[in-house]
Amino acid sequence: MILDCAVIGGGPAGLNASLVLGRSRRKTVLFDDNMPRNAVTSESHGFMTRDGIDPQEMKRIAQEELRKYPNVAIEKQRVKNIDKAGGLFRIETEDGSFFSAKNVILATGFKEVLPEVKDVEQYYGTSLFSCPFCDGWELKDRPLAVISENPKAFHMAKVVFNWTEDLAVCTNGKQILSEAEKTLLETKGIKIYEQEIHALIGKNGQLEKIEFKDGSAILREGGFITPEWVQASTFGSLLGCKLNVQGGIESDSMGRTTIDGVYAAGDTLITGASQLIIAAAEGSRAAIGVNAALIEEKFKSPASALK
Repeated sequence: MILDCAVIGGGPAGLNASLVLGRSRRKTVLFDDNMPRNAVTSESHGFMTRDGIDPQEMKRIAQEELRKYPNVAIEKQRVKNIDKAGGLFRIETEDGSFFSAKNVILATGFKEVLPEVKDVEQYYGTSLFSCPFCDGWELKDRPLAVISENPKAFHMAKVVFNWTEDLAVCTNGKQILSEAEKTLLETKGIKIYEQEIHALIGKNGQLEKIEFKDGSAILREGGFITPEWVQASTFGSLLGCKLNVQGGIESDSMGRTTIDGVYAAGDTLITGASQLIIAAAEGSRAAIGVNAALIEEKFKSPASALK
């Protein structure tokens, strides 16, 4: 069977893309290896009617809804390789199965490279987060820290200041802030610590204190980090898709990449806005793009009819 579309990635973007394709009567397979970037997160916020839901519960509900559409199948396995020949994409999975599809939606997302701070993983997703719009409300008015090793620290500090004015910026020994930026932050009472971090201290994932290698320390109850984002898979590059300046897959307003038949959605785009509701919307957009292309192909006039 030749699929209308293969959706790679079972997060919000891939799930919503599959839903729209299913309702459009398109033969679709969703590939999901269940290794989400937000695996450490116990609550997802900012998605109407689902604010505070466990991400795995949201996925369960979404997959249950997809099962209402007989033209959508869910393959719970990792895609090993994708190539294109004869106008069709050939998808190979880790168990050795092969699938053929007219179109592909890449919704594989990105991976986060956390700052090089000892034990930061123990607090990430519990009291340290990367998205203030997702988790700022729960940390409001507490003494917080922005832990960053890149120039995004300045912007993050300004954003986090919306939820608390008791804020410290810790750059872990990196000189990433200009003098003008430091002056502006300090005028707002934001403290800056440019010395290296020795350790994060706390219990059960709840941050209590940040100790520096010079022997000093500050009390903090949580905060935000600015991880580096890299593609979770190399499929976009393998297929020849152009990347944007952030390293995400470049796409247009319909999710179309620079390669015919390849669409991208969600965190795979690495646009800087990483929220479930945005990723889901981008999945819908890409699915509408696929559907539009299939409709145009069906109604393409034969050359003889144009004479």
